[in-house]
Amino acid sequence: MTMERDPETAWMADGNCAHREPSMFFPSDGVGVEIAKRVCEDCPVAAACLEYAIEHRIDHGVWGGTSERERRRIIRARAAAAREQATVGVG
Repeated sequence: MTMERDPETAWMADGNCAHREPSMFFPSDGVGVEIAKRVCEDCPVAAACLEYAIEHRIDHGVWGGTSERERRRIIRARAAAAREQATVGVG
């Protein structure tokens, strides 16, 4: 039986993390976060991974080479930019 890949997550099979232990990307300390981020450095799907984590509001782990804190900053910065764009567009 052939399993169909979900098009929304098919990119995951091409990630540097695809053949690594998932727990590596859910570390409990800063050193673990840095190790996981190094795996993501030259990942061909890091951008898709980051966008997936942001879109789905994934709160834990390293996704697309970013920590939870970094993703929260990205979300806040994008929201601020959207608000500013909306303000500029109104005038």
